[in-house]
Amino acid sequence: MKLSKAFSRSLWAFHFNSGSCNGCDIEVVATLTPRYDPERFGVKLVGSPKHADVLVVTGPVTHKMAPRLKRVYEQMADPKVVMVVGSCGSSGGVFYDSYNLDGPVDEVIPVDVYVPGCPPRPEGVIYGVVQAIAKLERLESEQ
Repeated sequence: MKLSKAFSRSLWAFHFNSGSCNGCDIEVVATLTPRYDPERFGVKLVGSPKHADVLVVTGPVTHKMAPRLKRVYEQMADPKVVMVVGSCGSSGGVFYDSYNLDGPVDEVIPVDVYVPGCPPRPEGVIYGVVQAIAKLERLESEQ
């Protein structure tokens, strides 16, 4: 049995709020606190999508945010992974029938990892990051 090569570098994430109620955003920030400390594993939140490996999206996509989300996605270098945090980004959540939505994130850009919950706990966000690392390992091995 061949063991897969470990992800060879730190995982950098860019957070994008596409119209959420900020519940998921608070949990993403809580994940970055010293209690969970993902930076010890090389997971870091960056300020530019051009430096990111993972796009962390919270909330359903509003009409005004759809072109911005597409532009941020296109600015990321390949290989890239999109992780949706929360029920609203996955299905529209409580806003599913709102007049100003373009829909859940997967109707605007391709999504690789879903983290369910309203809002999801930091442990769920960390598990989603682990899934994103596994996806990036597969993408890098294909290149």
